[in-house]
Amino acid sequence: MAGRTAALAVVALGVIGLGAVARWRWPDSEPALDCAPESVRLRADGVATCGEGEVPTGATALALGRRLDLNAATEEELALLPGVGSSLARGLVEAREAAGGFRSWDAVDEVPGVGAARLKTLQAATLLGPTPDAGPVW
Repeated sequence: MAGRTAALAVVALGVIGLGAVARWRWPDSEPALDCAPESVRLRADGVATCGEGEVPTGATALALGRRLDLNAATEEELALLPGVGSSLARGLVEAREAAGGFRSWDAVDEVPGVGAARLKTLQAATLLGPTPDAGPVW
């Protein structure tokens, strides 16, 4: 019995030690780049930089903390937003195309499936029109 307890103690200490090493080596929450999300650009090789390059769009923009243009985002890009999903994304694109683009948040709110909570999510993650310095999503 004492042998099993000692073995379990050694295993427990090993797991604790492994956790401490993993925490010490884990990346911190500091941004990888020294510029605001709206200043991030993509070089031709796909690397994000604070220097020259293309303004990221779509899923790449979301991953970098930028907002999407609701009047230009694809169905697939909209489906990536929290709480949107493929059905609502399809509905948003169809309503946008039928109206020739969203001109106000009231028009977005009229799309079936967009309630108060989803409208707030859309307002936080998208814009009604392109803005080069759109700012961070969250």
